[in-house]
Amino acid sequence: MNLEVKICGLDRAESVDVAVKHGAAYTGFIFYPPSPRNLTPEDAAALIARVPENVKRVGLFVDPTDAEIEAVLDNSQLDLIQLHGAETSARVQEIKQLARLPAMKVIKLTSKANLAKIADYYDSADCLLFDAKPPANMVNALPGGNALAFDWSLLRDVNISLPWMLAGGLTPENLNEAVTTSGATAVDVSSGVEDTPGFKNLNKIIEFLAAAKMN
Repeated sequence: MNLEVKICGLDRAESVDVAVKHGAAYTGFIFYPPSPRNLTPEDAAALIARVPENVKRVGLFVDPTDAEIEAVLDNSQLDLIQLHGAETSARVQEIKQLARLPAMKVIKLTSKANLAKIADYYDSADCLLFDAKPPANMVNALPGGNALAFDWSLLRDVNISLPWMLAGGLTPENLNEAVTTSGATAVDVSSGVEDTPGFKNLNKIIEFLAAAKMN
């Protein structure tokens, strides 16, 4: 199997370059001020310009306004919009029309009951991403990038009509188990290749991408 990898939360030129050099299929750039990985549209532009055409450039937003999306697109060319908030199916459609780009909707999981949300986005999203839902008592929890995993077996044998990615607490060490258990063919990593939130470790990026090639 050819496992596709998205390295998310890229915020330095050297981490972008390493991700691209070692085989990332997607590069992710975060536009969400509370995140330690947040970028301004202007700062992101120089990083996104480093990504070659054969690697997809993903902009991550959380319940964005039209103006926030337009500010990014005025500075950079993206290939995919990732929506990590409470966006409804109707809002996903609006954002796709505004950006003239496909959209990936994030579904946060703690139990099989959460899988019912998938069908809500079949008519709007182009792909899905499954991430861990942080517990209500988690201090300083972010919409994603919390280094939390969920029960990967929740996705086993589930009929999902859209392409999807697995995220949430993935590391070079647990990647094989996560993919084998969930059946994922694409994965997204951020905290798992960092030393501390927002500080990517270049060697961990290389290790993660090397582990992905083994799957």
